[in-house]
Amino acid sequence: IILADEPTGNLNTKEGEEIMELFTELNEGGTTILQVTHSEKNASYGRRIINLLDGWIVDNK
Repeated sequence: IILADEPTGNLNTKEGEEIMELFTELNEGGTTILQVTHSEKNASYGRRIINLLDGWIVDNK
């Protein structure tokens, strides 16, 4: 399991995309990745997206 809190927050665009592609490869190999992000683009890499508002789940797809 990889726990990633804003994994691309301090990276430039190219490096951020490289990290997200690496996460994709790791996930395809069986690694579970739990990512916390404000980036809709980064969230779209996930197989499951859970949106929170004020600490409550408001969407789970």
